[in-house]
Amino acid sequence: MAIAQSAAAVSSAARASRPRPTRAAPRRIAASASSVAPPEPAARRLVAAFDPAVPLASAVTPPSGWYTDPDFLRLELDRVFLRGWQAVGHIWQVKNPNDYFTGRLGNVEFVICRDANGELHAFHNVCRHHASLLACGSGQKTCFQCPYHGWTYGLDGVLLKATRISGIKNFNKNDFGLIPIKVATWGPFVLAKFDSGFSQETADNTVGDEWLGSASDLLSRNGIDTSLPHIYRREYIIECNWKVFCDNYLDGGYHVPYAHGTLASGLQLQSYETHTYERVSVQRCESVQAEQNDFDRLGTKAIYAFVYPNFMINRYGPWMDTNLVVPLDATRCKVIFDYFLDKSLTDDQNFIESSLKDSEQVQMEDIALCKGVQRGLESPAYSVGRYAPSVEMAMHHFHCLLHANLSGDW
Repeated sequence: MAIAQSAAAVSSAARASRPRPTRAAPRRIAASASSVAPPEPAARRLVAAFDPAVPLASAVTPPSGWYTDPDFLRLELDRVFLRGWQAVGHIWQVKNPNDYFTGRLGNVEFVICRDANGELHAFHNVCRHHASLLACGSGQKTCFQCPYHGWTYGLDGVLLKATRISGIKNFNKNDFGLIPIKVATWGPFVLAKFDSGFSQETADNTVGDEWLGSASDLLSRNGIDTSLPHIYRREYIIECNWKVFCDNYLDGGYHVPYAHGTLASGLQLQSYETHTYERVSVQRCESVQAEQNDFDRLGTKAIYAFVYPNFMINRYGPWMDTNLVVPLDATRCKVIFDYFLDKSLTDDQNFIESSLKDSEQVQMEDIALCKGVQRGLESPAYSVGRYAPSVEMAMHHFHCLLHANLSGDW
């Protein structure tokens, strides 16, 4: 009875603090890596509506406003995404000198590149003249030339040429290089850190402990390394808040027998187990032994690692795939899937096509679930829910980490 009363109280508070969502015209999200605006009162109330101190068996989930409110997303961008290491890509995107790729997180436009000497760099992808974006997509360049007025930068960020500035006063081109971002690699992943003063020297030496904590060795020992070449990328725009996709991943396999019949038939779901670490949760499951001549995508066991706040690493059989969830607005996200495969199978096109087809089926099933959950979260009928204590401990861990970031520094 006390639990029910607690849930009712949170439900009432959450309804009072959340605006009615609209899907017709999503608001453009904005965040700054250099200055953080005070959180809106409604966003503060939404943070406070979740109590991480309540034990899992008695806890209620965060209120639906966490998944629908644009001000809450702005707070997340400031307090979560633009602080600490964030996965932004993989090393195969910048394997060679002059390789580059671009991305966006909140309102931060960035470019990752490898210069002619093989040094890895990251910069804000913004010309210092009149703010045009410099590069788009990915590929190879020996320099970045602004498409607007031709200002040109080296891949080390140095301003090489500023066009038609004769007569300009109080100008030193050394002061107008690209603004750097801290960058590092761990295993096959490229990470960026948007929030701190720039100091590149020790980034690679500390990134594992800072990003993964005590889970770093565990992941390394389970085949999450640089040995698997990248073979394929898929991107999905999903009509759900970014956390809906994360929650779906973190339910301890709860939804698998109901939503993924084909996948469930290849897993021993009774073997599912979950462990949580500082910023990582790891789910493990054994696979059903395949017949000798059968197509075997899953191998004998699978490990599903969630790295807070939005990165998932899935290692199974000869495969590794990763899922990077990028918020677009309060009710939409982009999910980037990258697939890596054991070198011995990279020429087996039938195996690759069959594996990717099976993976695509799972993604379509998950996308349908996430879209349905988002619509339910926007309904006036729902405010808070409950956790299944035996399986949803990783989801609760995720919500507690979010609360810790969002409630600090007020």
